Amino acid sequence: MTARTQRTRLLAAGAVAASVSLVLTGCGSSKNEGGGAPNASATVNEVKADAKLAALVPADIKSAGKLVVGADASYAPDEFKDDSGKIIGMDVDLANAIAAKLGLKAEVQDSGFTAIIPGIQSNKFQLGMSSFTDNKEREQAVDMVTYFNSGSAIAVKKGNPDKVDPKDLCGKKVAVQTGTTQADEIKDTRNPDCAKSGKPGIPNDGDKFDLQTDVTNAVVSGRDQAMMADSQVVDYAIKQAGGQLEKLGDTYGVAPYGVALAKGSPLSPAVQGAIQSLIDDGTYKQILTKWSVEAGALDKSTVNGAVS
Repeated sequence: MTARTQRTRLLAAGAVAASVSLVLTGCGSSKNEGGGAPNASATVNEVKADAKLAALVPADIKSAGKLVVGADASYAPDEFKDDSGKIIGMDVDLANAIAAKLGLKAEVQDSGFTAIIPGIQSNKFQLGMSSFTDNKEREQAVDMVTYFNSGSAIAVKKGNPDKVDPKDLCGKKVAVQTGTTQADEIKDTRNPDCAKSGKPGIPNDGDKFDLQTDVTNAVVSGRDQAMMADSQVVDYAIKQAGGQLEKLGDTYGVAPYGVALAKGSPLSPAVQGAIQSLIDDGTYKQILTKWSVEAGALDKSTVNGAVS
């Protein structure tokens, strides 16, 4: 299992930590030096409306002319804010492209991660695009339309000074975002395994933060010894940290992300069709390449296809 199941803020101490925070929150240009880095200014083909897909859009949404999309803008490179405060990222570009296929505009709104699904259920949002893993538990509350594959990964300070073993985190201080799959992994799997082995567990079932940027800062500042997050998020944080972090071990637990919609929504097949059309016409691959996450590309989008 990967990605955010559901996702606090650590104020970095001192000027050095504060400057690190600016880097990790994506302030300044989203371009990075070096091959394979995300490039927020990369061009993507213009997306035109598909009449057949647009015909699937419910009348009230068609009349409003927009899709309101909830996203927790602290999870670069999937969704985060640039130096002007604009929400950008892979999910934002995909939301815009999905809306365009349906003859609509996307209005992406920043939201606390754990408030997005309740917001969909209360009709505040039509879509949730915020690195949600598609799983059976989620599908009981919302429809999930798959669009990306992601795994979990672990990062530590460069050189691994605390000698963290990715297969044995028992007794280590580990930072995670609140409500994520990684937070659940510590509580439901890693700490019970530590107890079975007679070892001390990860304190407090992980050092939990509401914002992923603060998870990363906790490791850079030395507050915590390791961080767990989605694989492409860890990769991006390492690039942004300027040599202060390194990935530990391999990516594991790969599973699809899903766009969240109201359970049984008539909009779900329209969104699935739009994603599949974007895959087929190459726009999808352009967007993923722009954000340097093309390794997570899917060939086929499905509605409620979780296997676990």
